[in-house]
Amino acid sequence: MAKSFEAAESAPDVRVGRVRWVIVALLFAATAINYVDRQMIGLLKPTLQDEFGWSETTYADIVFYFQLAYAVGYIVFGNVIDRIGARFGYAVAFVIWTGAHMLHGAVSSVAGFAAVRALLGIGESGNFPAGIKAVTEWFPKKERAFATGLFNAGANVGAIVTPLVVPALTLAYGWRAAFVITGAVSLIWLVAWLALYRRPRESTRVSAAELAYIESDPADPAAKVPWARLLGRKETWAFAIGKFLTDPVWWMFLFWLPDFLVKRHGLDLKTFGPPLVVIYVVSDIGSIVGGWFSSRLIHRGWSINAARKTTMLICALCVTPVFFAQWVDSLWVAVAIISLATAAHQAWSANLYTLPSDMFPRKAVGSVIGIGGTAGALGGMLFSLYIGQVLERVGSYQLIFIVAGAVYLIALAIIHLLSPRLEQAQVADA
Repeated sequence: MAKSFEAAESAPDVRVGRVRWVIVALLFAATAINYVDRQMIGLLKPTLQDEFGWSETTYADIVFYFQLAYAVGYIVFGNVIDRIGARFGYAVAFVIWTGAHMLHGAVSSVAGFAAVRALLGIGESGNFPAGIKAVTEWFPKKERAFATGLFNAGANVGAIVTPLVVPALTLAYGWRAAFVITGAVSLIWLVAWLALYRRPRESTRVSAAELAYIESDPADPAAKVPWARLLGRKETWAFAIGKFLTDPVWWMFLFWLPDFLVKRHGLDLKTFGPPLVVIYVVSDIGSIVGGWFSSRLIHRGWSINAARKTTMLICALCVTPVFFAQWVDSLWVAVAIISLATAAHQAWSANLYTLPSDMFPRKAVGSVIGIGGTAGALGGMLFSLYIGQVLERVGSYQLIFIVAGAVYLIALAIIHLLSPRLEQAQVADA
């Protein structure tokens, strides 16, 4: 095994094999679909508000129920995926969220939207636990941040596709048909996933050299780690608090950015597509570069701790200019500021998502991701209620952007305090 790995590590990637990158492509596609389904209500917010007369707090409540279900689903799916594996766990999540997405076309009341958004949240909560689990199975630690950044970039592709496709579908067929059509087309992914995904040792496509490269890290404990033990580890809380503080900022951009462009810069369903596309294209670059940068530092001899935290510090500093987005009169200057913030968030997220696989054995990664995702969704719920109240009472995004610009530095300080060296968490039996 060691000899095989030495040959694999020194050989070009074409000799090692590339099956693991096919897996990343599947994860990328699923994440893109996930974000099309997730973002559509934000894109259609002005249309739905006009049709149903929603207030700002009504819309915030609908988002709240999505995030509540997402929080519950995240912690459940983290555990389920650790038990049944990424292949079937991802498939179950996909079926739930796609069905819920299509059901949006059948509801009219606030209660109906809250119900289908909650079901969507339960299904979509399985995306990242399954994706990180798959990356953990298919990549050694030194490549995981880059692989995570690549598949996480699917979020931005989904956010790019949505303003390009959904307005056209809505104007041609109505918003109800837009939900049904986008959901039906995405089922192609489910067929491809079930046909192609296997664990590395179960796959007939993986060469001996690539398998040796994938398994080059020291062996993890084989036993399942109890949740009580994970909850008692400060490393778990380093990840969870990081998610609690910073995930809500991404939710804010996802669900309220079209509304900001409408209210602050006078855009509408026909005109806010290009600014959104620019923002999420830049975000896509941030996701890939953020994962690549910390992986590159590790390849150059940096410790995992130094590489991850240096990258995250740069990201945190790049978000802070969003303080000024509300004050800028020029649309494209505002787009540039927000693009920098969203790109920095995605680069941050690529590294934050990698921390559980840096600190925990593979058997525990899905559960830790679930705990952190739940924390992030809880933070998002609170931030959504805050946003609704601020917009209802103040009518400006300034107080919202001030919070968004400050939380990353706070989160990084807490992560460093709880896990100063990103060492392996002691979760094995004595």
